[in-house]
Amino acid sequence: MTEPIISIAGLRVAYGDHEVLKGIDLSIAPGSFIALLGASGCGKTTLLRTLAGFNQAVGGSILVNGQDVLPLAPERRGMAMVFQSYALWSHMNVTQNIGYGLKLRGVPKAEIAERVGALLAMLGLAGYEQRPVAELSGGQRQRVALGRALAVEPKILLLDEPLSNLDARIRLQMRHEIRSIQRKLGLTAILVTHDREEAMVMADQVVILDQGRIAQIGTPEAVFQRPTSPFVAAFMGAENIIDCEATRSGQAIDLSVPLSPASRLQYALGTSEQGLNAAVDALTDSAQPVQVHFRSEAAFLRGAGDTVADALRLPARVTQVSYLGSGYRCEVHTDCGPFFVDHPARVALDEAVTLCIPASALHVFRSDPKRVAAMSQ
Repeated sequence: MTEPIISIAGLRVAYGDHEVLKGIDLSIAPGSFIALLGASGCGKTTLLRTLAGFNQAVGGSILVNGQDVLPLAPERRGMAMVFQSYALWSHMNVTQNIGYGLKLRGVPKAEIAERVGALLAMLGLAGYEQRPVAELSGGQRQRVALGRALAVEPKILLLDEPLSNLDARIRLQMRHEIRSIQRKLGLTAILVTHDREEAMVMADQVVILDQGRIAQIGTPEAVFQRPTSPFVAAFMGAENIIDCEATRSGQAIDLSVPLSPASRLQYALGTSEQGLNAAVDALTDSAQPVQVHFRSEAAFLRGAGDTVADALRLPARVTQVSYLGSGYRCEVHTDCGPFFVDHPARVALDEAVTLCIPASALHVFRSDPKRVAAMSQ
């Protein structure tokens, strides 16, 4: 088994009395691309900056190739960082910016010119050598910032939301360019982002953080298809929630919706992408409250009263329709509340429909006691 290039154990970071990271344990394989994903304030940027040496830890350890790097200055950790703001020197041209770190390290001028020339060609910046960075587009500045980080030949590349300032078209292009460069050079890359699509496109492993703790680690497919908690399910897009009662009979689960008594579904375990999480494992032949999450794009609409096999069905009425280009997003009202559903064709306002959620699209979790109490009031 390959030894990790980075081993983080029990890492804790605080700003004054406020603890931001609350015991992070994480191993990162060499040559992998890791995305730290989470909402604002979850600790992902603090974790990246602590790795880089810009924040001090109050507990735990960070080992890089077996060496404790917490006592080391940032420049001695074998890492380079691309900042969200790019942090380029506005009075320098492209060549001077990319070669600045090499100049500080005392690298001979001829070697600097050789390395910078190779990076300019790799990053599509040939011909811009003498261009002031103030005259570059956002995408070109991002490439310069990336070139400056790569020039010092780091083992580990840290990326702090480097694409957030770019327009949508350039951002999509740069996702693939950064991933291609990382693979070509064999770097270990760690990306901070709040964009789940960006994390899934670029990363081998996604680390989801919530309030200073790791909520789930896995491949993009695993965290998307098999979230292990309601928080992860909602963060990965399954924000629609139905309060149900569930019973287990052997290898089958029966779901019923108390607020919509005619809505029931029985499905066999192993046929659904929701997986065998702890909530399902704990079910018995007595009805227990659960919350069922699903994504807008996973559900569909049928005519009122239509029968659809292997789907949870709720009578609904269309209250709003928005055009998305590839289809329509419909808000529908049910006895369980409003939900959003993506539909390929326009639906008339106030039309009676059946909201259908396939068994394979359901993520079943134990109900939050606070949610159960609120529903009973």
